[in-house]
Amino acid sequence: MPLVDSARTVGRGVDMTRVGNRWRVTRPWPRQLRPYVHSYAGYWEATASPAPYRVRLVPTGRAVFVVSLGEPFARLHRLGGAGPDSQVTGSLVVGLEDGSRVCDHPGGQEAIRLELTPLGAYRLFGMPMRELTNRVVELRDVLGPAAGLLVEQLASTTDWAARFDLLDLALTARLERGPLPAPEVSHAWRLLTRTGGSLPVGRLAAEVGWSQGYLVRRFTEQIGLTPKMSARVLRFHRAVRLLTREGADLSEVTAVCGFYDQAHLNREFRALAETTPGRLAAARVREGAVTL
Repeated sequence: MPLVDSARTVGRGVDMTRVGNRWRVTRPWPRQLRPYVHSYAGYWEATASPAPYRVRLVPTGRAVFVVSLGEPFARLHRLGGAGPDSQVTGSLVVGLEDGSRVCDHPGGQEAIRLELTPLGAYRLFGMPMRELTNRVVELRDVLGPAAGLLVEQLASTTDWAARFDLLDLALTARLERGPLPAPEVSHAWRLLTRTGGSLPVGRLAAEVGWSQGYLVRRFTEQIGLTPKMSARVLRFHRAVRLLTREGADLSEVTAVCGFYDQAHLNREFRALAETTPGRLAAARVREGAVTL
């Protein structure tokens, strides 16, 4: 991970941290958003001559919402996928994924990026999450015409506190009128996340009082992945977090995360991220992204 060059507070709770050639801008998000958001930050490049860059996104069990205020991504390519590259020209939404994706940017990025819980995304977007699975779509295709106005308002000011104020209000308003997830799906997701994806589908169904088939249908509609695939992604993501800690031991991570053996761990990393545990640990994943 790049060393932090400098950090500063610019007022109204906004902090800026320079990491490499980018500034990361943060402010604590409001209480109403906390159950639905994993991370919330602005980014802008600190160099006078921005250079192209490439990152690999790996599965995290989260949806991503990016408001582009500068140059957008040039290419978003899903590894191992037979379909065409995603044609996104500006702000975007990424649903839950069960594979990795390479993103190319021409440089000159300025953006606000949020990682959402699946059920937070379900409430915010007001649509079946399965329609976004393994897809990257334009923000306006999810939020409608209001998305364009919101992006214009955010781009018209360079004050980060004002930007966060605008976005906080827009997100809170949409969440308040969004669909409520089924309590059974919420409970099943909590069980999976708390156990790092270690519960089998039959146990989840028994815990919520549904048949396995009905649980799979409702869960996939509101989360985006099946319970079984969600468990695999959560277990993988937990392993990534543990492996990137100082002094991590591969054998311990294998056992703690519930893999049969290291060969099983290696297969899952190949299947979900098209890389090895060692390479991913060395790359230091940050917010689901690895700089290439």
